[in-house]
Amino acid sequence: MRSIWRTLDRGLARDIGLVCLADCLVGVSYGAIAVSSGFPLWLPMLMSLLVFAGASQFMFVGIVAAGGNPFAAVLAGLLANARHLPFGFAIGDVLGKRWPARLLGSHLMSDETVAFAMAQDEAPRRRAAYWACGLGIFVFWNAGVLAGAYAGTAITDTDVFGLDAAFPAVLLALVLPSLRDKAARWPVLAGVLVALAATPFLPAGLPVLLALAGVLVGVAAKEPEPQEAR
Repeated sequence: MRSIWRTLDRGLARDIGLVCLADCLVGVSYGAIAVSSGFPLWLPMLMSLLVFAGASQFMFVGIVAAGGNPFAAVLAGLLANARHLPFGFAIGDVLGKRWPARLLGSHLMSDETVAFAMAQDEAPRRRAAYWACGLGIFVFWNAGVLAGAYAGTAITDTDVFGLDAAFPAVLLALVLPSLRDKAARWPVLAGVLVALAATPFLPAGLPVLLALAGVLVGVAAKEPEPQEAR
C-alpha cells in the first residue's frame, strides 16, 4: 500500500482526489433519492458495498421506483456493466496474479479507475493509479451514499434540491466528448430515439433495454475494412 502512494505524483493524486470528491457528491444524491423513493435505509448502502456500480445502482432504483419490474432493473444493470468485460482484458496486468487481489481489483473496477490506469505509461504508475483511484472512490462513494441515505429520511422531494439531476449530469458529461466522433453519434441518437418512442407504451426499464438497438445501428454503419491486394 505504501508503494502505491510513493508512486503517485502530486498532480495525479490531486486528479484522483477530485474524482473521488465528485463521486462522493453523486453518492449523496443516490442515497437520498433511493431512501426518499421508498427504499429502506439499508438497501442503498448494501448495494454500494456489494454491487459498487453507480450506473447500475441508479438504474435499479429509478426503474423500480417508477413501477418497473425488479428483474428488468437487474438485467438493465447487468447490461450496463457489460463494458467491464473488455475493461478486464485492457487492465488485467494491474490486478496482479493472486486471486484475492484480482477479485478485489475486479470489484473496484469502474470507468474512472480504468481511465486513470490506461493514461499511465509505466506499469508501476498504472497499478498505483488503479488501486489508489479504486480504493479512494470506494471509500468516498460509500461515505456519500451513507450521508445521502440519512438525508433522504428527512427530504421528501429530492427534485427541489436538484439531487435527481446529479447522476444524469455526470453521465452526460462523460458521453458528450465521445459524440465528437461521427461513428458514435448515430448509435447514441438511435438509442435515444428508441427509448423516447417506447417510454409512453412500455413499463419502466424496458425502454432502457431497447435503447441498445443503437448498437446495431453502429454495427450496420461500420464500413468493412478494405481487403489487401494480392
